[in-house]
Amino acid sequence: MINAILPASACCAEAFADEAGHTPFPEEMAKVANAVDKRRREFATGRRCARDALRSLGIEPAPILAGERGMPQWPPGVVGSITHCAGYRAAAVARGRDLLAIGIDAEPDGPLPAGVLDVVSLPAERAWLQALAEARPAVHWDRVLFSAKESVYKAWFPLARRWLGFDEAEVTLGSDDAPVDGSVPGRVDGSGDGGAEGIASGTVEARFLVPGPVIGGQPLAGVSGRWMARDGLVLTAITVPHSP
Repeated sequence: MINAILPASACCAEAFADEAGHTPFPEEMAKVANAVDKRRREFATGRRCARDALRSLGIEPAPILAGERGMPQWPPGVVGSITHCAGYRAAAVARGRDLLAIGIDAEPDGPLPAGVLDVVSLPAERAWLQALAEARPAVHWDRVLFSAKESVYKAWFPLARRWLGFDEAEVTLGSDDAPVDGSVPGRVDGSGDGGAEGIASGTVEARFLVPGPVIGGQPLAGVSGRWMARDGLVLTAITVPHSP
């Protein structure tokens, strides 16, 4: 599924369950040695997805250790991202010559818990999010926004090497169809009930509200990507090209 919202230069692998027999390298398992069984299993599957994605680039498996703030330490010349949620694990990688950074996130397709939206969104985002929800109630726009911000952070951190708060990037969700009312973007395929296939998709645009990392001699002002809601999941992907 995740490949549908990634550029052709990225390779990805995904899993919908944790299968026995996929043991990470001992160096990798040290990170979750004291974790509960569920965490160890999802970690192992995520690392398996990462190895499968790297093979698609022609890179043989090697330990992918956790670096600063848990960021995966990819082989030299590789950028990538790993995500997991209930019923889904995925990894996406690319050659550093093709992309500067990748951020992916997966979430269950449902509303955010009460009170979370106020913490993760800006007042302006909440205003148009409400309009989107009224126009297209089948899409959980709050969850899409949250996922998008997670992907933005995962693409930001390897470049900036510093924290990016939820209030430090303004995210706009675009549509693959016409705007709902000429000004507010949104999409549910064909109708307001999720469409024949129950798929919704569109674009993500993020504008940084703090100075971004310097790319090509200029501060990075923002990043972009795509989102998709399908089969009970919300997926988002942000990629940073060499000429943002």
